[in-house]
Amino acid sequence: MIWRWLAVLIAVAGIALGAGAWYALQLLEPASHDADSESTIFEVTRGKGLNQIAVELESQGLIRSALALKVLARTRSNDAKPMAGEYELNPTWSARTILARITSGRVVTYEVVLPEGIRANEIAKRLAAAGLADADAFLAATEDAEFTRSLGIDADRLEGYLYPETYRLPRGLTPKEIARVLVQQFEQVWAEVPSANSPLSKHEIVTLASIVEKETAAPEERPLIASVFLNRLDRGMRLETDPTVIYGIEDFDGNIKKKHLRDRSNPYNTYRIKGLPPGPIASPGFDALMAVVKPAESQYLYFVSRNDGTHQFSETYREHVNAVNHFQLRRRNR
Repeated sequence: MIWRWLAVLIAVAGIALGAGAWYALQLLEPASHDADSESTIFEVTRGKGLNQIAVELESQGLIRSALALKVLARTRSNDAKPMAGEYELNPTWSARTILARITSGRVVTYEVVLPEGIRANEIAKRLAAAGLADADAFLAATEDAEFTRSLGIDADRLEGYLYPETYRLPRGLTPKEIARVLVQQFEQVWAEVPSANSPLSKHEIVTLASIVEKETAAPEERPLIASVFLNRLDRGMRLETDPTVIYGIEDFDGNIKKKHLRDRSNPYNTYRIKGLPPGPIASPGFDALMAVVKPAESQYLYFVSRNDGTHQFSETYREHVNAVNHFQLRRRNR
């Protein structure tokens, strides 16, 4: 008789365990079976534990049970820990799939296009517009001399070393982490620049390349523009380039005046200072860097805009004056 009752108890316990296991498995099933369910962005913030994350997932209808997810996580390896960032999740995914996603680091990224010749303050605005960083905080990071040198840059600021490229970045990075990504991209590109034979230092090359970048929108002209500036430097002539002057003017309104060209207090006024300005005035791309280390062979000392995106180059001042009269003064008098 006792054995019968024991067998019955065992059978009941087995059924209960089976039912419990079945129920537990059901809790790991998708929260929704609606094929039209839309994905949502779920953020795992830094320092947040699995318990809180699981509760938030359940409250947002992305999983059936926070408890079931926590139990599932305990059966996984210690590496299965949520990683900070934004994740695209769908309620039609199982709890296993959702756990795998938030522990994978496959976060949502956002595209930011940084064109050649962009300045650090303009980069800051684009990052802010994409919701990736506070503009002021990012700009402050680029002007942090200690941080700049910690990245291996022999300068006081990162202007010129934030490589222009199309990036896909996740939200949650600090301004310095973003700056580090851009500088690392610069260093990768710099490794392809044959700078060993240049008489200029790395900082001087980047500085001159940034000026070349701002002086022309015609790629084929970059080596010629670089040759003009290098020829002027070799002869001890001032560079006399408007983009550097503009860079040193606070709140420039788009109209460069004679007083700006005469301003001796502007350290970037190459109409007054000799040699290169203190540092880059924008982010040069690979072609501009290459133009400086491999310039065109020329005797040109001057150039003036043809008003079509290209320039007229001259070897003598007389030729230059004639070109200015032809392309600039005649146009103004029309």
